[in-house]
Amino acid sequence: MNSSSLHLALVSETFAPEINGVANTLGQLVRGLRARGHRVQLIRPRQKADPAASEDADQLLTRGCPLPGYPGLQWGLPARRRLLREWRQQPPDLLYIATEGPLGLSALRVAKHLAIPVVSGFHTNFQQYAGLYGITALTRLLTHYLRHFHNRTQLTLVPSSSQMTALERRGFQRLALLARGVDSQLFHPGRRCDALRASWGLHPDDLALLYVGRLAAEKNLGLLVQTFHMLRQRYPQRRLRLILVGDGPLRAQLQTRLPDALFCGMQHGEVLARHYASGDLFLFPSLSETFGNVVLEALASGLAVVAFDQAAAAQHIAHRHNGMLVRPGDAQGFGEATAELLSEAELLRQVRLNARRHAAPLSWETFVSSFERCLFDVLLARATPINAASSAPPG
Repeated sequence: MNSSSLHLALVSETFAPEINGVANTLGQLVRGLRARGHRVQLIRPRQKADPAASEDADQLLTRGCPLPGYPGLQWGLPARRRLLREWRQQPPDLLYIATEGPLGLSALRVAKHLAIPVVSGFHTNFQQYAGLYGITALTRLLTHYLRHFHNRTQLTLVPSSSQMTALERRGFQRLALLARGVDSQLFHPGRRCDALRASWGLHPDDLALLYVGRLAAEKNLGLLVQTFHMLRQRYPQRRLRLILVGDGPLRAQLQTRLPDALFCGMQHGEVLARHYASGDLFLFPSLSETFGNVVLEALASGLAVVAFDQAAAAQHIAHRHNGMLVRPGDAQGFGEATAELLSEAELLRQVRLNARRHAAPLSWETFVSSFERCLFDVLLARATPINAASSAPPG
């Protein structure tokens, strides 16, 4: 390591090879920081798929318990004593907490005890999920807990400006924007596959409407169903196919409501990239995202994205230029925006071209560089006495 390298401890409930936006983002972060010469110690719950000898000096696996609604995932249990023992012997320069569960809370408390600076990330709207899963009484309690948690850290990194505004209104302090990147070489229109489209039952002029993500209540998939049924009624002569990539607790229900849709299950890597590029429109009805990495992946793949004007879509889409933006919560507007693309072939073509042009320069390297700069800023601020300016000798 060189003199400017850091020892960072990163705490998360989820990490690759788990497939979700948080795991993907953190995987990119860890690889990027290690490539820059920093030591990154990953602390996460042991998953069932982990081999017995998967722990090493840079990976500390803790106890966990099953996470309801997420088969195969483990919710990290408190690990105060173990972290205290570990960090007393070799304290990191800084701690990054990506999830606010029991493991993250115990890491925060140990860091405070040992005077280790902490940066946190707001990756998931857990307070919104409570209402969506029928436990609305917990929404206010969760908001209070998350605010208390993040306000005890030196800095909270937020992925979108709309999310930052929402958190500021709720009393969250010391927020900074850290947008996401995309692998525009992996997600590329050149991966369009005629054979895959044929397996979907499509001819060259038919249109594939794509959704990629978890099949769960927080993704507002009832609107996806509603929109597709409306399009089929409005354009009975058009050959349209709805393609859903992903899995989750609503899969069986959606298969009943969408008997003609194709459910492809979980995909990743080049196979996922081919699915993206082989679509034409990307429908993203979610209202609960802090960002939505899939929006950038769809744009990079040259798809016309229809999404609500928030999170990643608000930052990266200009309406009718490289996608379609809809006022949050406007279900009818979502359907009309999709219908507009179907009825105007030239608009659809231009939007898809502009989507790729916009996303091509975006990169995970920029994301890692910005994150690194945030860490150094926190350490610099900590090292600078508050009264340094006032105690300086007069000029």
